[in-house]
Amino acid sequence: MDFKLYLITDRKLFTDNDSFFRGIEEALKGGVKAVQLREKDLETRELVDMAYRMREVTNQYSAKLFINERVDVALAVEADGVHLGVNGIPVKAARKIDGNSLLIGVSAHSVAEAGAGFNEGADFITAGPVYETASKARYGRPVGLEVLSGIKKAVTIPVFAIGGIKTENISEVFGAGADGIALISGILASPDIKTKSEEFMRLTK
Repeated sequence: MDFKLYLITDRKLFTDNDSFFRGIEEALKGGVKAVQLREKDLETRELVDMAYRMREVTNQYSAKLFINERVDVALAVEADGVHLGVNGIPVKAARKIDGNSLLIGVSAHSVAEAGAGFNEGADFITAGPVYETASKARYGRPVGLEVLSGIKKAVTIPVFAIGGIKTENISEVFGAGADGIALISGILASPDIKTKSEEFMRLTK
């Protein structure tokens, strides 16, 4: 993997789609090199339209684009990869659809889930939530640094810590073995997205 910061979208942090894309572009200007389009509530046509627009902007900054869950949409817009949830399509099924052309990330909230994704052939894992965070509250209590460390020991693919990652706790996340971090509001809720992105990029080098 040629990135250590994985930005995950949430357009609801913005007033409209135009401000959303301006925010994404500010993050890309700040050095972000991987973006996951994760807008689960969109109808297929809306998602495809947004994915094409996201492909254009990520191409402008030589950044990778991942689509959440939808292998068909990822292939249609020529994205770089797809991200699969624990209860979504299995990695093996995604591989049959994509012809091994996409990078595949999987979410994991335990060592067992991480091991399953790894054994099925995932390219990387997002592990968490590590800390308390509103966006991941529905997934239960934070798994903490101990589970993050256990996941890293159980697999040989990159592990990105997710959930409540901030500039002040990033060092202990990497100390627990994480290869990178995944962020949503940590960047996109900032009043200065470009500067915050630059700060996180410095801390992940």
